[in-house]
Amino acid sequence: MTIQAALDQQVELESLFDSHQELSLDVAHVTQLLREGYEQPVLILDLDIVRQKYDRFKAAMPGISAHYAVKANPDIRVLRALKGKGCKFEIASIQELDLLLSIGVDTSTVHYSNPVKPGSFIKYAASKGVRWFAFDSREELVKIKNIVPDAKLYLRFDTPNIGSDWPLSGKFGTKVRDIDGILDAAIEISADLCGLTFHVGSQCRNIDNWNQAIDTSKKIFKSMLNRGLKPELLNIGGGYPVRLTKPIPSIEYIGRVIKNALEGFDAEIKITAEPGRYMVSDAGFFVCQVIGTATKGDERWMYLDAGVFGGLMECTQGIQYQIEVNNKSGNEVPWYVAGPSCDSVDVLGREQMLPVTASEGDLLYFPNAGAYTTVYANEFNGFPLPNVLIINE
Repeated sequence: MTIQAALDQQVELESLFDSHQELSLDVAHVTQLLREGYEQPVLILDLDIVRQKYDRFKAAMPGISAHYAVKANPDIRVLRALKGKGCKFEIASIQELDLLLSIGVDTSTVHYSNPVKPGSFIKYAASKGVRWFAFDSREELVKIKNIVPDAKLYLRFDTPNIGSDWPLSGKFGTKVRDIDGILDAAIEISADLCGLTFHVGSQCRNIDNWNQAIDTSKKIFKSMLNRGLKPELLNIGGGYPVRLTKPIPSIEYIGRVIKNALEGFDAEIKITAEPGRYMVSDAGFFVCQVIGTATKGDERWMYLDAGVFGGLMECTQGIQYQIEVNNKSGNEVPWYVAGPSCDSVDVLGREQMLPVTASEGDLLYFPNAGAYTTVYANEFNGFPLPNVLIINE
């Protein structure tokens, strides 16, 4: 490679990784919507941005069928907007399935990707027309086969989650060393094991995770073919990042990496993906209020009317938002930020840099928070659930 070619490649990578344009809800629009007054925590969500994110994902992943991960934000209006664009869906429970049934989704296209499911859920899903079921163990394989003999089964295998803000390996995904035994078990019980899936970790910023997982898929498919099993599906899961506080690869760059990794795959194998956060995060602003401040020794404490139990649980698990304090600027100092409950785990962050002038009554804006906020919220300690305000429905 020439020096000029190397420089050109570096410029391309910089434009693809952090300086590329990302859609997001304008904070000025949020402020305008709140001028009539603030009552309680609220998620403001723009469905036009959800639709645009779907279009961008499809353009970056030609030939890959997008199945929205309902768990990211199951608001029925979000589901209707995505269905209107032609999006398909992935579920983790029968409650999510019922939401899809209520808006007329073709259940034969639904992927039930939770690797471990109650038998009653499997039976109910099958009775409603679901045929695609994920699993990651010999025990779950046998369970599904016994309940739904003609189920289309896809095996989730473990893959590296290095560079993901919220790793998902460990709890789910069969170890590679156990795969041959599971393939043999599928043949023994005449199960229709015809697909594979993996998850590179939520908010994945390491593109090599996709390369490694797809390369492993090729090897497993070869073992399947050698045993007489016929591969039909590769579900490349979710993990597509949104811009929060760290640099991210663009969806276009990820799409190119995935396209190159998929070269040589049998054209008859359908490729699907499960974007969740990517579809809805940038469309939202989560807004809450400072209910009190305190100085304890050298620590400044800020208490909000929403915390771990009110929709901001991901703040404790590696997801960092660029928090804005409405109408406050100037010198920033470290704050301990906590929710309103009396539980000591209800602390969102330590040494969060926020304006020194922040005080009771100020509104805090959490941009790019349309995913995994309201869905995590509960009424622990009697605090109200966040409202949801939808625009451009």
